[in-house]
Amino acid sequence: MVQHDSPVVTPNPEKLDEKVRAEYVGNIEPQDVSLKYTDPNGFDDSKASESESEQAVPVKPKSIFETREQIPDSLAHLTTEELEKLASKTRLRMDFRILIMLCWIYICNQLDRTNIASARLGGLEEDLKLTSLQYQTAVSILFVGYTIFQVPSNIVLNRLGKPRLFISVLMTLWGGISACCAAAHSFASLAVLRVLIGVVESGFFVCCLYYLSCWYTKKELTFRNAILFSGSLLSGALSGLLSSAIIRGMEGVGGLQPWRWCFLLEGLLTVVTVPFSYIVLPDNPSNTRFLSQMEKDIVIWKLKMDVGEYDDDEAVLHEHNNYRFALKLAVRDPKVWLIAGTVSCLVASSGVQNFYPSVVETLNYSRTKTLLLTAPPFFIAMICTWCWARHSDITQERFFHMLIPVPVAIMTYLVAMLSTKTAPRYFAMCLMPASIYSSYIICISWISHIVPRPPLKRAVSLAMMNTVANVMLIWNGFLYPKHSAPSYRIAMSFNICAECLAVIFALTLRLYLIRLNKKIAAGTMDWHKEMGADGRNINKSFRFMF
Repeated sequence: MVQHDSPVVTPNPEKLDEKVRAEYVGNIEPQDVSLKYTDPNGFDDSKASESESEQAVPVKPKSIFETREQIPDSLAHLTTEELEKLASKTRLRMDFRILIMLCWIYICNQLDRTNIASARLGGLEEDLKLTSLQYQTAVSILFVGYTIFQVPSNIVLNRLGKPRLFISVLMTLWGGISACCAAAHSFASLAVLRVLIGVVESGFFVCCLYYLSCWYTKKELTFRNAILFSGSLLSGALSGLLSSAIIRGMEGVGGLQPWRWCFLLEGLLTVVTVPFSYIVLPDNPSNTRFLSQMEKDIVIWKLKMDVGEYDDDEAVLHEHNNYRFALKLAVRDPKVWLIAGTVSCLVASSGVQNFYPSVVETLNYSRTKTLLLTAPPFFIAMICTWCWARHSDITQERFFHMLIPVPVAIMTYLVAMLSTKTAPRYFAMCLMPASIYSSYIICISWISHIVPRPPLKRAVSLAMMNTVANVMLIWNGFLYPKHSAPSYRIAMSFNICAECLAVIFALTLRLYLIRLNKKIAAGTMDWHKEMGADGRNINKSFRFMF
């Protein structure tokens, strides 16, 4: 006979007196009524829920100083704070040693390239009896040689492996040729000299972009490129001030016209700088003498962890030192063509810089005052590009930083084209360089982030981008004939269209990068197509920046 346990009788608290009821209710512990399943193998679904909730909380990624992944032996004894302090100190030393000198060289480079605009106000056209078309041709023909020799010069640089020697030779040649422009006595002689300047200068700017990418990580690069490019903006400001002083102070000296002194003095300034550049500039982090061994190690470690390889690693050089293969990788990469299209449109709209004194001249001031008025807009542009690039590096964002200045640029073109009043026209001219170059500086850094490896592919891609972009400047000069002043309607309308097209290219690039990042996250990225290798050395956290 089966006996059943007596049922447990639970008293109804409502029928108890107040004292007993309080005691009874207080002794009842809250019951967990949630369903809970305990797996025979020991899996606890409540712990899984806790784990999932923890994973849902975004966690700030740790820096390499915290993870200490693949840290060199010479740095292993340092704490996180000491590593950060060493990195900051080293970066500052690099900035003072490399950036200041490169910035000054770039000022000289731009002075020698664009001093023809100031020479025009100094009587160049009248003395050589140039027509408006011939002057425009003399301006534009420089970019024929400049574009043709972009890729070959960057391959030579990569093969030579001595940036300071390469830069010093280029400076000597273009400075000397620029000084020789003072001896031009006809359109033909001026045109030949301008072509030669373009051929020699073709290797400089792309060399600098590649050179900086070998020293700085992607989180540091855009701001450094902005500082480099400020050399161009400073030259725009200094060119007006310097040319104004030369034209006013050197007229008739030595029996030479003032425009000849412009070419001669500014060309010699470049040549005098050469010995200093060779002494100051280092070649690469692994063989430089101005850094200690620990400082060299931390630079190389940061660069290696930025993507997974270092440019001077023997394995990398052995695997990727095929020039034809690198060119093939670059030509077949849609990212290269999309960024080249973006930069080309921005460069096309920036062609106004080569005629900036002529555009400012439409305000109807004296020759000296016109040259002085060209300076403030470039100082404004320098400050804006620095701040904008710094913000882009901090936020690690590129597309919207390229996009936001575009409406401002379009507004400046519209005002310059439609307004006839001095104040709004000059205000637009002050914002014009700042808006153009704030977008441009983002893009020339962007390519180093989207084509990080192999090094030779990056070098070729930079050269391709600059080549395609500067093709625009070959014919861009013909948009600014004297008879179209003061509105320059055709030129300004073209600039507006170019800015809009740049946005389309950049948006397409952004969408393409998002797609590639999804492939990387899913483990389906074709690294052989991207870099000609299996990608085993690529850092797992790497993503294309957009």
